[in-house]
Amino acid sequence: MDSGQRDAFAARMLGTLTGGALTLLISVGHRTGLFEAAARGPATSAGLASRAGLSERYVREWLGAMVTGRLVSYDPATGEYVLPPEHACFLTGDGASNIAPVAAMLRALGDLERCFAGGGGLPPAAFAPHFAAAGSQPGETWRRIYDEQLVPGFLGAVPGLLARLAAGITVPDVGCGTGHAVTVAARAFPASRFLGVDINRQVLAAAGAERARLSLGNAAFAAGDAATLPARPRFDLITAFDAVHDQHSPQQVLRRVRAALAPGGMFLMVDTKFSSDLAGNVGNPLAALCYAISLLYCVPVSLDGRGAGLGAMWGTERASQMLAEAGFGQVELLDSPRPQNCIYVCRP
Repeated sequence: MDSGQRDAFAARMLGTLTGGALTLLISVGHRTGLFEAAARGPATSAGLASRAGLSERYVREWLGAMVTGRLVSYDPATGEYVLPPEHACFLTGDGASNIAPVAAMLRALGDLERCFAGGGGLPPAAFAPHFAAAGSQPGETWRRIYDEQLVPGFLGAVPGLLARLAAGITVPDVGCGTGHAVTVAARAFPASRFLGVDINRQVLAAAGAERARLSLGNAAFAAGDAATLPARPRFDLITAFDAVHDQHSPQQVLRRVRAALAPGGMFLMVDTKFSSDLAGNVGNPLAALCYAISLLYCVPVSLDGRGAGLGAMWGTERASQMLAEAGFGQVELLDSPRPQNCIYVCRP
């Protein structure tokens, strides 16, 4: 046994376990409002507990982990804790840089261990209680991304597309989830009409409520399997945001999307930007996290009902091949505002 290699691995495992524990406590800080309270300025444990309306003893222990984990600083002379603004921008607020909701999502294990033993998958509804317990909801991280980056970053990356949307076209969004991409686009382009399609009626209820709250007459939602998308009417643009790899029958979805495009139409698919070959992802600092998210949600949701189980790490090579097999003769990959995602611009 190589003692140097053993000791290095022991140190790495300690770091991994510490990071896992801190992830759980980041989730606690997110859903209890502790990070938002700490961002308001220096405070003692009692002061922070009072701000957040929480028990001081629990807050004090949480702060101990935050300080030793180097998320929060501590002044022993005053007994005050400080969340530096350079840290707060990643843990608070409604912007896309707030990654605390991801920590909440990672708690949604459900019955995943049962799937390891017996195979099969889990329906999206199985994750709902875990999201609710974490003070989160499916797609919360993407909501923030859509608010900041949907129009300028994703849609705006395609030359001429913003002008077409401003002039007025009808756009289905397949696998729309909670529908926030639809509502953001509908507000930005009142001359266009947007239809969100998703198989999960539970999230569509939330989408419909947001549409009604915003009084968006040019947005609508419909329950349906994207794999049965009708070929009529045809559309100039169809979108899918981080959704195709979750489908039970992704190849069929791509074929149906191709059939539903009008001549000269375009399919805009935002998905993950990784290699289809595991070896090609070694060394990518985002790969392990995305494999974990894929295992914790994407794979079991797709495998429910004997689906394909592509997972989020299906990779650009496989995605491009599947798009070609679905009948897209032109597939262009564009960079997105997020290094873990790319934009597929697909034309017949």
